[in-house]
Amino acid sequence: MAKVVVTGGSGMLGRWVVRHFVEQGYDVLNVDTKKSEEQLCPSLIVNLEDLGETYSALAGADAVVHMAAIPAAHIYPPEVTFRNNVMSTYNVLEAAAGLGIRKVVLASSESSYGICFAVHPFGPQYVPMDEEHPQLPQDSYGLSKVVNEKTAEMFNRRTGMQVVSLRLGNVIPPEWYSRFPDFMNKPEERERILWSYIDTRDAASACRLAVEAEDLGAVALNIAADDSSMAIASRELMAARYPEVTDFRAPLEGHETLLSNEKAKQLLNWAPKYKWREQVNQ
Repeated sequence: MAKVVVTGGSGMLGRWVVRHFVEQGYDVLNVDTKKSEEQLCPSLIVNLEDLGETYSALAGADAVVHMAAIPAAHIYPPEVTFRNNVMSTYNVLEAAAGLGIRKVVLASSESSYGICFAVHPFGPQYVPMDEEHPQLPQDSYGLSKVVNEKTAEMFNRRTGMQVVSLRLGNVIPPEWYSRFPDFMNKPEERERILWSYIDTRDAASACRLAVEAEDLGAVALNIAADDSSMAIASRELMAARYPEVTDFRAPLEGHETLLSNEKAKQLLNWAPKYKWREQVNQ
């Protein structure tokens, strides 16, 4: 049985990642700063900004899924967010390299493109926005995700370690679908995330498939549902909120996602299963 360490396994998404790996038969250790409300596997309280503690926590693992982070801008002072997210990721990768762990999955973010927390708002250069779209953050959170992806590339060059950075869209647990009627007809809401979302269960399966994949090197992948989070068609959303964007790289005839997930589908053989439209009466 393969052992996977999930950092941040007590968090909102981390709990679903832990649950999924346990259900798939993995030996799982949750590493976090607090115990999980669900005791699905052993937990260890660890400060990932301490390299020695990180080494100890990862010892014996076959793979690491690194979810632990300050999860958004404006929760802590920007320098705290940057230091925590960058140093914890560096330490996880450094410890994994030293311990001979060959596979790591990192939680990156759509915020790395910069639109989400921009001080000076701007729109996408084209849609659907794929992984080749420029990353232009104006905030320390988005910058931390860009730095972490570059750190992953460095460790891959140095050690050959496979590191898959998942640029997660807005993560939605099933109980949050009841909130969708409050915003699904308001294009001004959620425009900063291009109206994207991803079910926690689909994000968890992407983590597992990224661990099980082979020969990916260091790669970043958008993880989003196939549709937007809105009842309004995608072209109408763009016309209402980003009329300056004229570069459409897909037909967009309905409610298609504006955060492209095609690369993840191709490289991971992954496909999102859960849609809010099947959970909410429109």
